Amino acid sequence: MDKEKYSNYMSPNTSFSFEKYAQMPVVGIIRGYDLETVKWIADSYQACGFFTLEITMNTAGATEIISALVKDYPEMNIGAGTVCNLKDYQNARDAGAQFIVTPIIDEAVIKAAVADKLPIFPGAYTPSEIYKAWSFGAMAVKIFPATQLGVSFIKDIKGPLKQIKVLPTGGVALENIRSFFEVGVYGVGMGSSLFPKNLIGLKDTAGLKEHFLAIKAELKG
Repeated sequence: MDKEKYSNYMSPNTSFSFEKYAQMPVVGIIRGYDLETVKWIADSYQACGFFTLEITMNTAGATEIISALVKDYPEMNIGAGTVCNLKDYQNARDAGAQFIVTPIIDEAVIKAAVADKLPIFPGAYTPSEIYKAWSFGAMAVKIFPATQLGVSFIKDIKGPLKQIKVLPTGGVALENIRSFFEVGVYGVGMGSSLFPKNLIGLKDTAGLKEHFLAIKAELKG
């Protein structure tokens, strides 16, 4: 990240903790769970050394969940995902979201976040889209969906676009997470592979913590 861009996001007005993110550069994506369940997940998530959670805006009660998490988990980075337009962005910002994630490139949303000094990870797929998102001021670019592209694509684009920080999302799992970091990603986004529905459905706290720790161990090597 160039110094000017980085200093913008390091403003005293930015509540995103880069230190916590650096400790565990994984964005956990939560979609479709109610506040009680999200808090249950967050307790184990934080206890296992994960600090960055994204609540998608197409989750029922997303803004209320974001506000509650920001209040109750001050050691965590709580953000909003699936932000597709300025209305979504404004609702997320007003709820207290500490970072923004989009599945697409929306210039107005990216520039609004940059102006508000809110870290933003916009979604992009092709090299042209990735470069465009970065040039608009993104803190890092979410490569989405990474399922079809894989690690080799990330390695290839890091050649000519080595200055761009990327965050592959979709297809990252316990089995391959280390390989993404080996080619120099800024972080990864993980949804169902990080939050298995069977463990959550059973409220299996021990199983969920074991799963989180296995991913942490694989990442840390």
